[in-house]
Amino acid sequence: MDIFNQSLSQSAVPTCFKRATIVTVPKKAKVTEQNVYRPIALTSVIMKCFERLVKDHISSTLPDTLDPLQFAYRPNRFTDNAIAIALHTALTHLDKRNTYVRMLFNDYSSAFNTIVPSKLVIKLETLGLDPALCNWVLDFLTGHPQVVRVGNNISTPLILNTGAPQGCVLSPLLYSLFTHDCVAMHTSNSIIKFADDTTVVGLITNNNETAYREEVRALGVWCQENNLTLNVNKTKERIMDFRKQQREHPPIHIDGTVVERVESFKFLGVHITDKLKWSNQTDSVVKKAQQRLFNLRRLKKIVLSPKTLYRCTIESILSGCITAWYGNCSAHNRKALQRVVRSAQRITGGKLPALQDTYTTRCHRKVKKIIKDNNHPSHCLFTPLSSRRRGQYRCIKAGTERLKNSFYL
Repeated sequence: MDIFNQSLSQSAVPTCFKRATIVTVPKKAKVTEQNVYRPIALTSVIMKCFERLVKDHISSTLPDTLDPLQFAYRPNRFTDNAIAIALHTALTHLDKRNTYVRMLFNDYSSAFNTIVPSKLVIKLETLGLDPALCNWVLDFLTGHPQVVRVGNNISTPLILNTGAPQGCVLSPLLYSLFTHDCVAMHTSNSIIKFADDTTVVGLITNNNETAYREEVRALGVWCQENNLTLNVNKTKERIMDFRKQQREHPPIHIDGTVVERVESFKFLGVHITDKLKWSNQTDSVVKKAQQRLFNLRRLKKIVLSPKTLYRCTIESILSGCITAWYGNCSAHNRKALQRVVRSAQRITGGKLPALQDTYTTRCHRKVKKIIKDNNHPSHCLFTPLSSRRRGQYRCIKAGTERLKNSFYL
């Protein structure tokens, strides 16, 4: 405690606390090229404890004016919130005539490692953080020794003054604050962020894409000014257009390269298609859950509570972000999901809750949290009825089944 307090009062971090060993972890099971490895920083355990304390303090002092569409590392903001608000924004617009939606899923090259500490500190000060704490963050991000370890081989130490090492407790929060000023210029667009996942949602009416294209260009300029590089090869675009007479959509260019257009994209762990069908998502969930049924059978004999094991191993997969996608699933998709629950029920020997009940319960729980949070970006969607009808809210108008079956409806 004395060391931590001295460090904060002097705005200095001991060098031995900042030392990091970089190890590579493959992003995919089968490694075919070098750039599929993710660099992870192994840092001092005592520094991780220190970072967690600082992280909680920074989170508690952030102003309410922070971009509401930054969903990472904030209370009552989770991946399903980001997915739900993106889908609701798109579906509400698609309910109107002669409209379509373009969504750009951006990928940054080594986002955490390219943070410029001096620029970050300026942004932290504009958010109202204590200057002494800002100087502590500056010292934390500069002058940290780093080595790379591959097998038994260790590289020569290198002193780095840029970036927040991936694997540090503070890095994701600092990156989120570094990008807090990356907001949409036009009201017809939204920039939804979850840590280093940035998605531009463009609402197009009467085939006028001027605002959307300006938004993409402005994002490129913002990246250049903030030392971030868009990885165009991994950046994807998806177009949702349900009009009977569709026109050909001109491609989007970033740095002279055409952005690939895809029919389906895995957005924050959920597969979303251009037709808003959920077979890809349910197929992926069922496959993962079925793989764990074998483990459930093996562990049933040594675990005191098979139901608890089911919740940890199977239900956690089936219900991941369920509030955002289950409502629009087809009857065929729901039967496939429920078959997994029945298989797990035969293994555990006890009655398990139906997935429909889990979905309903989680929707109600999430709605209550949103209603109590005045700063939540979805709070404005809930309009209370007259004082005589306490706890009842005005229904949002919807013309299509897609919107009627979505989370907020």
